[in-house]
Amino acid sequence: MTGRCALLLLLALLGLQAEARGGRGHGEWDTGDVKLPPLPPREDAARVARFVTHVSGWGALATISANPAVRGRPFVDVLSLSDGPPGSGSGVPYFYLSPLMQTVQDLQENLYSTLTLSLAQTSYCVNHGFDPQSPLCAHTMLSGTVTKVNETELDFAKTSLFTRHPAMKTWPSSHNWFFAKLNITNIWVVDYFGGAKVVTPEEYYNVTFQ
Repeated sequence: MTGRCALLLLLALLGLQAEARGGRGHGEWDTGDVKLPPLPPREDAARVARFVTHVSGWGALATISANPAVRGRPFVDVLSLSDGPPGSGSGVPYFYLSPLMQTVQDLQENLYSTLTLSLAQTSYCVNHGFDPQSPLCAHTMLSGTVTKVNETELDFAKTSLFTRHPAMKTWPSSHNWFFAKLNITNIWVVDYFGGAKVVTPEEYYNVTFQ
């Protein structure tokens, strides 16, 4: 086998492995056939916050640790999330969690948490030459409590997450996965120089997208 043929075979195998792991087709924005819509006007902080939430497929959730080694200190984990299928965002970040996760163990003692979402996970900031820490690479901080989803929201939460993250359907049932959401009480938006902008939950949820 020539070196070129071996390389092509390796690339093909890697592609198959990515599919098997759910490494493609997650319904992400700005990948494949789903293109990122234009960023809303920066003077409309509430709309920017909803935009960032909707196009984000994952975020960093900070909790107060219940782990004896770091009890009482901040603890952060990366979680997949969705606020709705692409184009149908509700503004509510939904999660698929397991009691085995340290984050869930933290939440059992203290429901308060803060979620950070950034456009750095899309191609927006790279395409514009913005560093992930640059205020121009828009990001939001959503603070509140994480609770299990009730029966009223269960179907929407499931559809929202499984549409964006189909690999979740294959995760082992022995982990006792459940659907949860962030009940937002405070919102900060960083999308330009000069510090964070404060958005109220009412302003945030009153945003409508065309």
